[in-house]
Amino acid sequence: MSFAALTSGGKDSILAMQKALDVGKKISHMVTVVPKNKESYMFHSANLNAVPVMAERTGVEYVEIKSDGVKEKEVEDMKAGLEKLDIEGVTVGAIESEYQRSRVDEVCKSLGLTMFAPLWKMKPLDVLKEVSEKMDARIVVCASDGLGENVLGKRIDENLITELLRVSQKRRIHIAGEGGEYESLVLNAPCFSSPINFSEMKFEYEGLLGKALIERFW
Repeated sequence: MSFAALTSGGKDSILAMQKALDVGKKISHMVTVVPKNKESYMFHSANLNAVPVMAERTGVEYVEIKSDGVKEKEVEDMKAGLEKLDIEGVTVGAIESEYQRSRVDEVCKSLGLTMFAPLWKMKPLDVLKEVSEKMDARIVVCASDGLGENVLGKRIDENLITELLRVSQKRRIHIAGEGGEYESLVLNAPCFSSPINFSEMKFEYEGLLGKALIERFW
């Protein structure tokens, strides 16, 4: 049975893919939905040009699905893209977001696919600890009060987890970023043949929104 990993290149979706591989599932594709709308309800939009490099490092086919990023319509765009693939299932990195999980599940059921969501209902702290132990994942977008230069561009490790817990105690953020507090990007994982290199990170801040922008990956 072959699976497509639905991913933006962030820690949760890459960890879900890694867990699928660890239990013997075959990953044949890495699928990224690229939304024109930067405020997409379902999909991230930052540094998506890293995902084709991740697919090459993992030895799988990269598939890009274009979407306007319109609420609910973007789910139909994803469905139309997945329908073209010769796969039997989809991996997804949802932890607690019923909005995300249920929509991917509906698409899978309508296409006769199996959904594999190994992070579902894991404790957020356990997810972060596993990411820190297995991956080089960096925070590339932050959009919450209390998150800025203290986390942007930094690797998710023991020190950063401590900082996220500190902010969470004051601001009640979701420490794994499931509420949109931050987005991440994976530069190395066990399934990669070698780490991903990147050009200089450029930091931009506008109100609560901070972005670490990277022009080129290889």
